[in-house]
This record gives sequence, C-alpha cells and structure tokens, in this order.
Amino acid sequence: MMAMKGIFLSVVVLFSLSVFAQEQMQFSSELNKTRYQSLVEELRCPKCQNQSLADSGSGIAVDLRELVHQMIEQGKTDQEIVDYMVARYGSFVLYRPQHSTATFLLWYGPFILLGIGLLTFIAVVRTNRKRRGQSV
Repeated sequence: MMAMKGIFLSVVVLFSLSVFAQEQMQFSSELNKTRYQSLVEELRCPKCQNQSLADSGSGIAVDLRELVHQMIEQGKTDQEIVDYMVARYGSFVLYRPQHSTATFLLWYGPFILLGIGLLTFIAVVRTNRKRRGQSV
C-alpha cells in the first residue's frame, strides 16, 4: 500500500513539474518579459468567465500565452498582438473595450447618468427654494 502511494505521489509530482516547465518562458530581454506580463493581464481568456490569460489555467489560455510570447519574441508590437487577438476572438478578449459608437454608453453612460442626476437635484432644490420663498 505504501508503494502505491509512493508511485501515485511520484506521478503527480512528475506531471506537476511538466506543467510548470511548460510555463517557464525565456525572454530575450527584461522589457519583453514586462510586455508579456502586461499583455496577458490585459487580455481576457476567451473560454473562461472573467479571467485574464494570466489567471486562467484552461488549455486555450496556455496556448494564447505561448502565442503572445512567440509574437513578442518575433518583434511584434503590443498593438499588433492585441489587434491579432481581437481579429481572431473579437473584442471580448479586451478587458478595456475600445472607444467606438458601439461602446459609447459603456464608457460614458455612467457620467451621463451622473450629470442627469446632478441636474435633477439642482432643479429639485431650486423648486423647493421657490416654494419656500412664496409661502413665507
């Protein structure tokens, strides 16, 4: 029984090390490593619910992290990498959607609602002041 536990534990450790070894990436410069970390934090996993590529453990996230690494090492700019991901997976992969007519309310809707609320508050205060002034 102890031998079975030892074999099982050895297999688990072996597979864990192989997964860990896949995630070890070599970068040609520290700047590329920083760019990689920034991009995988900024891009969303297309399969997972609200997880970045860096956070996700899904197979597609692992593949996309490797793709981002390869593209950085090939000399692609961050914008080229993001454009490639958006072209392939849609704007869903962006945590910060681009400014466009389709995302106008997403970006500016809260400010518009805040402005409407502020104008309503001012109108109510003025109306109440006029009522008090007339009744006194």
